Amino acid sequence: MSGLSRTEAEGLLTRLVEIPSFSGDELNASIYLAEAMRALGYDRCEVDAAGNAVGEIGPVDAASTMVLLGHIDTVFGDIPVRVEDKTGGPVLYGRGAVDAKGPLATFTASAARLGSKWAHRNNIRLVVVGAVEEEAATSKGARFIRDRFNGRQEPVPDFCVIGEPSGTTRVTLFYMGRLLLEMTAGQPMMHSAGPNPGIATTAVDLWNWIGVYADNFNGDRPKTFDQLRPSLREIRTWTDETMRDLVWTKIGIRLPLEFNVDGFLNDLRQWACRLVDWSCVPSELPSVRGADAAPQRLRFGGEELSVEFCFHGYEPAWRSSRSSPLVRGFLAAIREQTTERPRFVSKSGTSDMNVVGPAWQCPIVAYGPGDSSLDHTPNEHLSLDEYWQAVLILESALRRLV
Repeated sequence: MSGLSRTEAEGLLTRLVEIPSFSGDELNASIYLAEAMRALGYDRCEVDAAGNAVGEIGPVDAASTMVLLGHIDTVFGDIPVRVEDKTGGPVLYGRGAVDAKGPLATFTASAARLGSKWAHRNNIRLVVVGAVEEEAATSKGARFIRDRFNGRQEPVPDFCVIGEPSGTTRVTLFYMGRLLLEMTAGQPMMHSAGPNPGIATTAVDLWNWIGVYADNFNGDRPKTFDQLRPSLREIRTWTDETMRDLVWTKIGIRLPLEFNVDGFLNDLRQWACRLVDWSCVPSELPSVRGADAAPQRLRFGGEELSVEFCFHGYEPAWRSSRSSPLVRGFLAAIREQTTERPRFVSKSGTSDMNVVGPAWQCPIVAYGPGDSSLDHTPNEHLSLDEYWQAVLILESALRRLV
């Protein structure tokens, strides 16, 4: 269906945004997208075992495989779906319009415009994926696709594009890594007027220690993306039925390239040893490497003070090369379709590039329409002119790869 029109492409995006698909509850949206792909002339379409919407164009045994990996889930938030006419053109409001159903619809529409005949003639296999649970820090859908295209079950992709908002004239090559750290500490219940400052101070001490650790690490690293960047996500206290005062805190840490996460965990263990009896401290640390999304726990302490750490959500930072055929194709396509100079982007967050990049080691970029500063906001909206321009740019970039 190479003649897919702008009106049809906008209808695809609008309907996709209209269907709620919060992380963990994406099935209705996945079913819709798989059926829409079938109607657009895709050769093979399904909702796979992970819940991903997957559509393919081209021969299964093609000489080249290109995976366009978007995500179909969104964060929570009910934004009334509507199109408003603005000075710069029509704008679509709705949760996920930017992050990241706009990029996913761009993938779907661009592949449909290329069509099955083009893919078979050029012996290329296009795989469009609407992955689940990207926003939940589990990346369940991306991990499933990563393991499917592992070189044994199916070939490792020759190229990959991740669906994230970059703006139509920008290509994202770098995402920082991530580690999520939770700590629960407990001690016998006590009166607030007593000499002990209270269990909540244990969480404050942890946060302060991580802050000093980051400052020391960042001291000779002036560039943001080379730094360790912690954030305090949550903290709460309570008293349980056994009359123990408890505190729980969650800290997110953005990681630069080649950060020694094992060394950091060992230093954290040393800090915790100063809080409790050394004899109660485990001698071995859990490894977060290769653990995927499985939480790793470290427990120690005694009756007077108990501490438990939980490490999860670890992803290493990933940087893609600027000199690949994929990047050159995008730069040429942007120059062809716009009058602006193409630019490269680095992001302090994470994406499914962090999941599949290290495994596939293929040329990979992130691309999609939208202003990423609107991600997760109550004002999330996408310019439909920008969306259509991204469809044409991606179509042109993919044509150049053959």
